[in-house]
Amino acid sequence: MSGAYTAGDASSTFGVAGVQMNVSAYESNVERMGNYLRHIRQRFPWVRMVLFSELAPLGPKHDKAEPLPGPTEARLCELARETGLWLIPGSMFEHAEGLAGPVVYNTTPVINPTGEVVARFRKLFPFRPYERDVAGGSEFCVFDVPGAGRFGVSICYDMWFPETTRTLAAMGAEVILHPTMTDTIDRDVELSIARASAATNQVYFFDINGVGDGGVGRSLVCDPSGYVLHQADGGNEIITIDVDFARLRRERERGLRSNLGQPLKSFRDRECTFDIYDRETSDRYPYLNSLGPLVKPD
Repeated sequence: MSGAYTAGDASSTFGVAGVQMNVSAYESNVERMGNYLRHIRQRFPWVRMVLFSELAPLGPKHDKAEPLPGPTEARLCELARETGLWLIPGSMFEHAEGLAGPVVYNTTPVINPTGEVVARFRKLFPFRPYERDVAGGSEFCVFDVPGAGRFGVSICYDMWFPETTRTLAAMGAEVILHPTMTDTIDRDVELSIARASAATNQVYFFDINGVGDGGVGRSLVCDPSGYVLHQADGGNEIITIDVDFARLRRERERGLRSNLGQPLKSFRDRECTFDIYDRETSDRYPYLNSLGPLVKPD
């Protein structure tokens, strides 16, 4: 998808709910997700989209992997159609055929309110060396919501690589939907990365974590100026946010925090080049090769 979102008839605000939910590694979580969707539809009728945490539907065990399309995705489509909501159900382990045989991806479906899968995004950066049996995707994902704006998707460890969010912003993404499953002591670092990603790319950033087997919570939502709109604690929580597209577009035009920096324009108009990303010139940077193999410490 290229070009900018055409905002001619777009309304200013769009309701998004992030669900920080207890995720089981041993039982399906899909029907509890459905109850959250029904509850949100009734209690917060202005919400149009719901985002769950990484691996929320079936949990973090590889033996739950399914082909896509598959039965769990079909059930999630039914729930989106029943509630009339855009649904980003976290992610699922996907069985697929690679060039060298079967592989497993960590994949997020994007489901519209009629129950149609409009996109699937495969996590670009599995958490290696710990996720060494998960293949990395190669394509970025943005999608348009008619009458609202353009959304981008990334998953968990993807945001540790600023190039991922910058690419989505360059593709026109105005909101980054970022399901994560962090159960480790570096959650505080991720909160800093999420806030910095929002400000440096002038996007709304929804960083939604699970609890229980699905993470330590502390989900975070930031606005395009890097302000924290909400940070959750460690329990179940529904985080409802009105995304203000008019404000975002004004700040991209005039500068964040009342006409200050315009980082997207400055990146566009840069004089420097980044040949570190050119595989043909990577031998100019031998230091990276000196770090040794990507393996789990003994």
